[in-house]
Amino acid sequence: MEVPNPSETHRCPLCGGDNRCAMEVERTTGVPQGPCWCVSASFPPKLLARLPDEARGKACICSACVARFAVDQDA
Repeated sequence: MEVPNPSETHRCPLCGGDNRCAMEVERTTGVPQGPCWCVSASFPPKLLARLPDEARGKACICSACVARFAVDQDA
């Protein structure tokens, strides 16, 4: 899978989809946002380990990838 460009901080570094990060929207637009979905999400170390090195700390994982990981772990 091709890693999204790290400068595309609105893209999930795992799937390339829109990560819907409210904090990033506020940072780039200056428009105040409500709390981001990610503040109440859990990002297990095994999920974070899937991030390519060049994407670490550059963009948020999307909620779909977090949910998919949780389902995969329960299976």
